[in-house]
Amino acid sequence: MRMCATLRGEKTPKMLSGLSEWFWQERLWFPKGLGWADLEDRDGRVYAKARDLWVALPIALAFLIIRQIFERTVATPLASLLGVKETVRLKAPHNPTLESYYCNITKHPSQTSIASLCKQTGSSERQVQRWFRRRRNQDRPSLLKKFREASWRFTFYLLAFIAGLAALIDKPWLYDLQEMWQGFPVLTLLPSQYWYYMIELGFYSSLLFSVASDVKRKDFKEQIVHHVATILLISFSWCVNYIRAGTLIMLVHDSSDYLLESAKMFNYAGWRNACNYIFIVFAAIFIITRLVIFPFRIIYCTWVYPVTIYEPFFGYYFFNGLLMTLQCLHIFWAVLIIRIAVRFLTNNEKVDDERSDKDETDESGEEEEEEEGVKKNTKKNGPVLNGHTVHNNNHSKTE
Repeated sequence: MRMCATLRGEKTPKMLSGLSEWFWQERLWFPKGLGWADLEDRDGRVYAKARDLWVALPIALAFLIIRQIFERTVATPLASLLGVKETVRLKAPHNPTLESYYCNITKHPSQTSIASLCKQTGSSERQVQRWFRRRRNQDRPSLLKKFREASWRFTFYLLAFIAGLAALIDKPWLYDLQEMWQGFPVLTLLPSQYWYYMIELGFYSSLLFSVASDVKRKDFKEQIVHHVATILLISFSWCVNYIRAGTLIMLVHDSSDYLLESAKMFNYAGWRNACNYIFIVFAAIFIITRLVIFPFRIIYCTWVYPVTIYEPFFGYYFFNGLLMTLQCLHIFWAVLIIRIAVRFLTNNEKVDDERSDKDETDESGEEEEEEEGVKKNTKKNGPVLNGHTVHNNNHSKTE
């Protein structure tokens, strides 16, 4: 038995070593005739190394800590200054049967299920429906939580865009995209490129770590795909020295994201006009950068131009496959953005984020009767609940 265990222990490192050798073989990641030896530091020139990516993990942890401090010390006072208030909702009364059904089966029971729950609890159909509405509202994030998250992302995207623009403003490949492949793969790593990469990778890693606690929207799965594709794209382009292309891709993405987050902030604060006009500017920049510049300029220079220099290889297809994944997400979000913009421009409707769940209101006759009863009791007996009248706060501002 001990001998078998020893043999298995010896095989495992050999298997991992063989897998590592296969994964990092040069023919997968480089054009013919080039390899890892070309990226060894020499003559005072420094090149990107795969081991550098570990730096992103402590940076991601630092972002999570900084975010908590920022949301408490900056975002919360700013929300108060702009008039954003914590959403207060009526709580669903304690009911073990309904709570069990809500947690274990579904949050949206069918009409047949509601009838069955009425028999089990002895409640009317309206009472059961109202209980589920209130219970769903309890799980929805408050305006203050949404505002704090938007303000954190706005701050990062704005600073990242400014920093990226400063790092690239004097680089020839910002103006002539074919320059991004000049001398590939022997491209010297600049300090500005190093920190731009590590900070962006750390930030998107922190978003992936905090996804469970962040506001969940209807495009939650698409957001996960976007974060994973972005992390893979940044990591891969770093390892094989596609750094010039990577910096341009990050700059294009950062150019519009801060506008979207600022529009959300004004929306949560109830500043309708500011939200609407910023959103229209965001929509225009998003369409230009993500549906024009990204596919017809950047992807063209990573898909079409490189094959005029060297033969296609696995890394070439992998890199462009990630870019096409991002482009599909751009089209998906562009449809949502255009739909919202058209509604605003044609009907002057309020700009609302279609991805967000909205609070459900209690509209039943019984609810109105209960509110009337509360008002009568308040007139007779004075204010209730420690001197404060009861308000139905389900009618709150939504995204």
